Order: sequence, then structure tokens, then C-alpha cells
Amino acid sequence: MARRPAKGGSTTGGTAGGSIARGSGVVLGEAVFRSLCEALQGGTYRAGDRLREEEVAQRLKVSRTPVREALGRLAARGFVEPAGGRGVVVRNLDISEVLELYAMREIMEGAAARLAAEHASKPEVDALSDIEQAFMQASGDAAEMARLNRAFHEAICRAARNRYLDNASRELQDWIALLGPTTFTVTGRPSTSHREHQAIIDAIAARDGDKAERLAREHIREALRCRLKLLQKQ
Repeated sequence: MARRPAKGGSTTGGTAGGSIARGSGVVLGEAVFRSLCEALQGGTYRAGDRLREEEVAQRLKVSRTPVREALGRLAARGFVEPAGGRGVVVRNLDISEVLELYAMREIMEGAAARLAAEHASKPEVDALSDIEQAFMQASGDAAEMARLNRAFHEAICRAARNRYLDNASRELQDWIALLGPTTFTVTGRPSTSHREHQAIIDAIAARDGDKAERLAREHIREALRCRLKLLQKQ
């Protein structure tokens, strides 16, 4: 799900809790679609939540037509499915889908880290360190840590200088949003994640592509281990 603004335009007016900004240069149906994507990523909507056209339209202060279009796009991507009666429900991924998702994430994050080690500028490496510092300062706030974690991985993808990898990684993050509570609610995960992030930054700064890829893949495997812990509790 693309979240970048259209050329010459801007992003939508936030999550599904607020209205869509008019005059943004974005077609209304696209603006609603982006707003719903952001709501999924931000945890406004979670797996099992029902979305009804009329309710979404009221929240975003738009007609039902662009909402119907946006929900249709979400359904086509497999993020929602028809619910009994009216509306759709946010999908709940089964264990096989979770494993497939993390397998692909491991490949893509590893490739991004390797390419970033080859192409990242000094300011981009410094920006990664700044994000990581903010990540540690947010300790205790799992939602904020999850937001900064996304920012960290998105920054690595941008530094990789590969638009196709960047776009694919962004879509993968939208699937991650369907998994529910962040893994930063698992005891000890914030501190281990920080150490893993820092090691990746150091490898990128040292231009060691082999090490950066290996560390990034190990980082995602550890994230999967924590995700499976959370799923066992559900």
C-alpha cells in the first residue's frame, strides 16, 4: 500500500479518526485508501475489527463512494474480507502466513542492509543513529518504539537506493500491521532490538555489506521468535 504523496500533492489528513484534507492534490478515493492504510499501521484498526462504509465515511467526513472504492482496494490486496452482514473485517493472518511473511521480510531486510552498506551517505548513517537514540528514549512506550522501528527500517531501505525494494518493503510493513500487538511488548525485546539495530548501523557505517546483511537477517529472525511468543498467548 503506497503511502507516498502524489507528485505535487501531500499525504492525507492523518488516520481514520479525522477528516480527509481537501485540496490535497490527491484523488479522494486514494486519500481515503491512504488514510485507512495509516490507520492499520497505527493500530486504529486491528485484525478482527469490522469496517462499515457509513461509519468510515462519517469519521473521514466524505461520501460513501470513495470509502467503497478504498475498501474494495483493501479487499483486493487481501487486507480485509467480507463480514457476515454489512461491511468488511480486517483479516487475521494464520501461522503459515506469518511464517511466509517473516521469511520474505528476512530476505528483503537483509538485501536492504547490504545495499545500504554500499550506498548510504554519512548523513543517512547519522540519521539512523538519531532514530535509534530516539528509540531508546522511548523505552516503555511500545507503540512509539514500533513507530520508530518502522522509521529505522524505512531509512535503511531509502539508503539502499533501490526503488523497487523500497516499494516492496513498504507494502510488507502494511502486512506486518495486521499482526496485532508489537513485539516490543515482549519482555526484553526493546533492549535486544536496540543492540541489533546498533550492530546493523555499525556494519553499514563500516561498508561491510556481508555483515550488515547477516545482522539484519538475524534481527528479523529474532523478531519472528518474539512474534510467535505473542501468538502463543492469543
